[in-house]
Amino acid sequence: QVALVESGGGLVQAGGSLRLSCAASGRTFGNYVMAWFRQAPGKEREFGAAISRSGTSTYYRDSVKGRFTSSKDNAKNTVNLQMNSLKPGDTADYYCAAGALMTPSYYRLPAQYNYWGQGTQVTVSS
Repeated sequence: QVALVESGGGLVQAGGSLRLSCAASGRTFGNYVMAWFRQAPGKEREFGAAISRSGTSTYYRDSVKGRFTSSKDNAKNTVNLQMNSLKPGDTADYYCAAGALMTPSYYRLPAQYNYWGQGTQVTVSS
C-alpha cells in the first residue's frame, strides 16, 4: 500500500516556475514507477511526466518537454516535478501516481497506476 500527498501548487504568472512534490508512504517506494498527470476543468486527465523505478529514466508529454523536469529520491520517498516557463495551458490539477510492474510503453496510461494522490492545483495567469 502506498499513500501519496502532493504539495507545491499555486498561482503563478506565465513564464514563472513552480516545483511540485509528492511524498509517499510505504517501504517499497523504489519498486514503483512514479508519474504526474494533470486534469484541466472540463478535460480528461492527461499524462504529464513519468520517472522509472530507479529514477534514472524520465518521460514527458511533448508539450512539456524542455520545461518540466521530474526527479525521484528513493531514500526520501519523494518525487518532484520542476515546472519552468509555465504557460496558461498548464493550468490544471496535478496528480501524483504510483504504478508497479510497468514497461515504458504503458507509462502514459492512467489505468496502469495503482495509487493516486489527492491533487494540487496549478494556475498560470497570462
